[in-house]
Amino acid sequence: MTITDGSRHQLHQSLDLAIGEENAAVLMEHLPPVGWADVATRRDLDHQSLMINKDLELLGANLRTEMADLKLRMEQLFSRLLLQLL
Repeated sequence: MTITDGSRHQLHQSLDLAIGEENAAVLMEHLPPVGWADVATRRDLDHQSLMINKDLELLGANLRTEMADLKLRMEQLFSRLLLQLL
């Protein structure tokens, strides 16, 4: 069942009659703004965090490799330049 604004409003009105306006408002504040299927769980967040960390580790390793390659090429270039100057 899809929760709509209309169904939420109808629930709120029913709660007003059953438990009072203030209690109904408190209860409605504790419901998610969308269906429960759309709410992220701690497990979802932990998994996402793990995937982000793996991506960052891979990016860091690639960057270190590229920087080491650049350093080697720069050292070779400077060596050739020095030989030409001498």
